[in-house]
Amino acid sequence: MEDKIIEKLNQMGQQHITKRLDNNENLRGQICKIDFDEIMKLYKGTKKNTPILEKYFEGIGYVEKDKLSMEEYGELEKIGNDVIKNGKYAVVTMAGGQGTRLGHIGPKGTYKLNLEIGEKYLFEILVDSLKEIKQKYGVTIPWYVMTSRENNNQTKEFLEKHNYFGYPSKDIKLFMQGELPLISTEGKILLDKDGCIKEASDGNGGIYEAINKNGILADMKQKGVEWISVGGIDNVLLNIADPILIGLTIKQNNLIGSKSVVKANAQEKVGVFGKVNGKTKVIEYTELPKEMAEKVDENGNLIFGDANILNHLFNIKVLEDLSNVRLPYHTALKKASYLDEENNYIEPVEPNAYKFEAFIFDAFERYENMTVLRVKREEEFAPIKNVQGVDSPETATKLYNDKMKGRLRNE
Repeated sequence: MEDKIIEKLNQMGQQHITKRLDNNENLRGQICKIDFDEIMKLYKGTKKNTPILEKYFEGIGYVEKDKLSMEEYGELEKIGNDVIKNGKYAVVTMAGGQGTRLGHIGPKGTYKLNLEIGEKYLFEILVDSLKEIKQKYGVTIPWYVMTSRENNNQTKEFLEKHNYFGYPSKDIKLFMQGELPLISTEGKILLDKDGCIKEASDGNGGIYEAINKNGILADMKQKGVEWISVGGIDNVLLNIADPILIGLTIKQNNLIGSKSVVKANAQEKVGVFGKVNGKTKVIEYTELPKEMAEKVDENGNLIFGDANILNHLFNIKVLEDLSNVRLPYHTALKKASYLDEENNYIEPVEPNAYKFEAFIFDAFERYENMTVLRVKREEEFAPIKNVQGVDSPETATKLYNDKMKGRLRNE
């Protein structure tokens, strides 16, 4: 089998890999696990441009949480509360990223904010929410943390060191997302310092396969979980157990629910919900033409103005359906250091490589309908993406502090 792979790599112009096989057992193991036909197919796909056509893309129907009547709110809340308190609910946190863009060494979840209530790590803020749920409903919610090869060990050691911030370790499971090779703009698969193929995480859309492959889906089913919240680690206002979203999704007979906020402006770097050929999906800001992003209705509101905040709800049937489904990959041009053929480790100054990643929301269009609940930004969306300015630790800290003050006033 290995000889056939070597022959294929040579035919693909990847001799810089085959030359190193004799002295690198890890590389030999790698090449047997990678689908090189798929990687080269993805590379060829980078030369194609598939525009979003406005005639096939329209705004979505959503429910605004703030405009629900007291009767509607109470009905939905009861449905959602029953799911949580009966132990049919779990939380998945996507935490595979590093804190590099924030100037932080280590997993992003280990980044610390200086809040008015004291210093707290991002993981700690999320565990605070889990403990609040336990206190309110009297049940311990299973917590699953998706890491990456790059940060899995660090994340495990960090949580152990901090005693899981007081959450029962038996109810926490870590699992790793998949990876794909990085490929240069010239079509060469990149090598890392150790002479092995340089890989990067396959995007948050790899969660469906990873949940199945790592035994998480089986664990959920064994625990009787029916509904799963999925969100990122970097939104400090993430509401991980909203009975209104659960209740609304169930009442609308949907298997997927999600939350949106109104875009701050047409240029905000967030994906937006819309319908393509009648199916709900999210279009990334990089893929939405400028004229469509800026289009407004008769009241001056953005037509494509419902921003995806990465707060999703799935029925376990969805995770079963998608456990062996390969979602389409999106391409990002990145700067990636690499080992050249003369054993020099090159640090490029310009983007030089393609990274391929699947997005979690590309699964949405496989279903006839889904629920979208529009919520207030200041209550549920305070991401940390940049070291300063918009979506920075400074802005997230302010929003978190403001929300805590509001809670105190209401108590």
